[in-house]
Amino acid sequence: MNPRLDRLNPYPFERLRQLFAEVQPNAHLRPISLGIGEPRHATPAFVLQAYQQALHSPTDGLASYPATAGTPALRQAFAKWLGQRYRVQVDALTQTLPVNGSREALFALTQTVVNPNQRDAIVVCPNPFYQIYEGAALLAGATPYFANSAPARNFAVDWDSVPADIWARTQLLFVCSPGNPTGAVMPLSEWEKLFALSDQYGFVIASDECYSEIYFQEEAPLGGLEAARQLGRHDWKNLVILTSLSKRSNVPGMRSGFVAGDASILKQFLLYRTYHGCAMAPPVQAASIAAWNDEAHVQENRDLYRQKFAEVTPILSEVLDVRLPDASFYLWAAIPASLGMSDTAFAKALYQEQAVTVLPGSYLAREAPAGNPGAGRIRMALVAETAECLEAARRIAAFVHQHN
Repeated sequence: MNPRLDRLNPYPFERLRQLFAEVQPNAHLRPISLGIGEPRHATPAFVLQAYQQALHSPTDGLASYPATAGTPALRQAFAKWLGQRYRVQVDALTQTLPVNGSREALFALTQTVVNPNQRDAIVVCPNPFYQIYEGAALLAGATPYFANSAPARNFAVDWDSVPADIWARTQLLFVCSPGNPTGAVMPLSEWEKLFALSDQYGFVIASDECYSEIYFQEEAPLGGLEAARQLGRHDWKNLVILTSLSKRSNVPGMRSGFVAGDASILKQFLLYRTYHGCAMAPPVQAASIAAWNDEAHVQENRDLYRQKFAEVTPILSEVLDVRLPDASFYLWAAIPASLGMSDTAFAKALYQEQAVTVLPGSYLAREAPAGNPGAGRIRMALVAETAECLEAARRIAAFVHQHN
C-alpha cells in the first residue's frame, strides 16, 4: 500500500462521530445539525430542467465518452462568468478547465504541481483550513506548513509569520478567500504580498474561491484573477483559481466547478486529468452552462443567507464571541472562557443536552508555532432554513446561560 496514506489525519466529521459515539442527544428535542457545510437551499428548477433535457438527448446524454477538457460551450460559459463577475478576460480554451467540484480539483492540482523529486517540498496552508489541502500535500509527498489566522485582524492569515526558509522550499500555496471557516476575505494588499513572494520563490498559488458568491456587504469579495488584473498581472503567472457551483447554485450533488489561470499550468493539469479519469458527464455540463449563465438565482440565494444571518447572529452574539463574517455561510465563534469548556467538551455537551451539532474548531486546524487557532472555537454552518437555524441558535443560547 502507499505508505503516504498512513500520514493522513482523520477527517473532521469522522472525529466528530468518534466524539459523539457514546453520547445520546436529548430525546425530547429534534436533532439539528450545524456541523456540515452542505447547502440545503432548493436547487433552481431551470438547472434541473437543463440536466433532464440533456440526459435524454441523443447527443448530450450518456451514450458517449465526454472529453476531459469539456465542451467549448462550457468553457465559454466559464470565461463569460469571469468577465462579468471579475472584469477579467481569459482565453476559454487555454485558461479554463471544468472540474468535478473544488475538492477533486484541489487534490488533483496538488499532484500536478508538487515535484515528488524534491524531498523537502512545502505546501503552505492557512490555519484553520479545509482538510483537503493537508491531505493533498501529504499524498503528493510534500510537507504542509500552517500559517495561523489572527482574530485581531478579522482572521486574516499572518503570512509574515512564514519564515524565508519555508518560502524557499514552497511549491504550492493554498489561499481560501472567503475563508473556511472564518469567512474572511483577503484584501488587495495581501494579494500583492503573495504575488511578490511567488515571483521571488517560484511557487504556485491555488486560490480556493468556492464561497465567493455568498457575502454580506454590498461589494462582492475580491478574487485572485481580479486582484492580479488590478495589479497589472495579466498573464496569471503561477496563479490558478478554483470555484464551484455547489454553494453558488445549491447543487452540491452535481459536483461541478472549474479552474482558471496560468495556461502553462492548466496544460499540465489537463494532461494529469486525462489519465486520472475526471471527465464531467454531458448532462452535468449542460446543467452547469445554465447555472453559470444565470445570476438571478444567485442573488436570491444570497438574499436568503443575508436574512438568515441577520436574524441568527444577534441571538448567538449575546452568548458567544461571534460577529457577521465578510462572506461564506459559517459563523466562527469563540466559547466564553467563563464556561471552562474546551471546544470539544462544548460540542459534546451541547449535542447531549440540546441535540444541536456544531464542529469543534480545533478539528479544523493544526498545532503551529503560535498554537492551534481553532482551539476554543466552534464552526456553525447556517445552511438549513431560517426557522431551523433560529431554533438551533436559541438552544445554544439556553445552553450557554445554563452553564455560565
